[in-house]
Amino acid sequence: MIKTNDNLQLDAAINRPGRRTLEFDIPGFNIGTADYVDAETGCTVFHFEKRAKMVADCRGGAIGAIGTHYPLVDSICFAGGSAYGQEAILGAGAELHKRANYSTDWQDIALAAGAIIYDYRYRDNAVYPDKALGRAAIANAQPGRFEMGQVGAGFAASAGKCLWEKGYEGERTGQGAAFLQVGNVKVFFAVVLNPFGAILDRQGEVVRGNLHPTTGHRIKLSDAVEDAANPQRGNTTVSLLVTNQKIERDMLKQVANQIHASMARAIDPFHTIFDGDVLFAVTTDEIEAPQLPPHALGAIGSDLAWDAILAAADAE
Repeated sequence: MIKTNDNLQLDAAINRPGRRTLEFDIPGFNIGTADYVDAETGCTVFHFEKRAKMVADCRGGAIGAIGTHYPLVDSICFAGGSAYGQEAILGAGAELHKRANYSTDWQDIALAAGAIIYDYRYRDNAVYPDKALGRAAIANAQPGRFEMGQVGAGFAASAGKCLWEKGYEGERTGQGAAFLQVGNVKVFFAVVLNPFGAILDRQGEVVRGNLHPTTGHRIKLSDAVEDAANPQRGNTTVSLLVTNQKIERDMLKQVANQIHASMARAIDPFHTIFDGDVLFAVTTDEIEAPQLPPHALGAIGSDLAWDAILAAADAE
């Protein structure tokens, strides 16, 4: 009998240690993870104590997301479980509803956004992150810490599935993050790495995915494009930028576009018809001056995105 949420007693592991922990400092911004360890799936929730300005940049042909149109947000949840994992996003909202004493006033309705990845390739069950898991993650969210590796939404993520039918295998990845402070401006970037493409380092070499199981050689799609038949479906990279710099939504959208496009330096190929890539960009609007120009904020975010991708790729 296949293992499912309906026939198992599932216990959530909260804020389970990752391979490494990133420490950062953005007041009012908390992160929690919750995992069904035996099923190898989970969710990662980002909570803003004060409702924050948000935009989303959605690319690729297989997007699964909720609330990408919200102008403001209380929480963002990334989850495994493909479309079924959207229940965890709603669970985060339900926990915020409880926290607001179940108020149904218009201004108290929780704005809970999020996106999912397909993470069934490396596990033999049908379990997905559900409402209870999303609630647990946000109820236990903590400031200043992000667990990296095979934890939370990145538990069973993988990369480099372009040449699977030709004997080059995908590899497990995870979630990663990076943080930088420039003057008073703070910039945080997190990613759950589950792309169709392989992961490239700053020298342009493949470091994760498209792996030959016998020789251990990794290859770029461009070096074997004639063999790229029968591609593996079920891929998505979801990511989050958070800054404390005050910025208008149209400029924040441009920053999000800039960073999302830059991630093609590290993921090859990126934004394919087999991916459902979503980048959320959020500002807490705390710092008015001095500020970074939007293009500079985008450049910093782009470098942090590459750092976060490499951290997620280093998941073993």
